[in-house]
Amino acid sequence: MEESDFEGTLVLEKLAQIGRVDDFFEAIDSDDFDRAKSLMKRADVDAETIAIVLKKMSEADGEH
Repeated sequence: MEESDFEGTLVLEKLAQIGRVDDFFEAIDSDDFDRAKSLMKRADVDAETIAIVLKKMSEADGEH
C-alpha cells in the first residue's frame, strides 16, 4: 500500500489529530494489522472504515 492510497482521507485526518500518521504507515509497512486497527480505533475511525482499510492491507500484501 502506498501513502497515496490514503491521501486526503478521513483516516489520515483523524490520525493526524492524534499525531499518529507515521505510526500508522509503519504498521502498514510491516503488515501489523493489529497495530493499524488499534491506531485507527484510537483515532475514532468508524468500524466500517477500519474494515475497509484492513481489507486493502490484506489485498496489497507483498506488493509494497
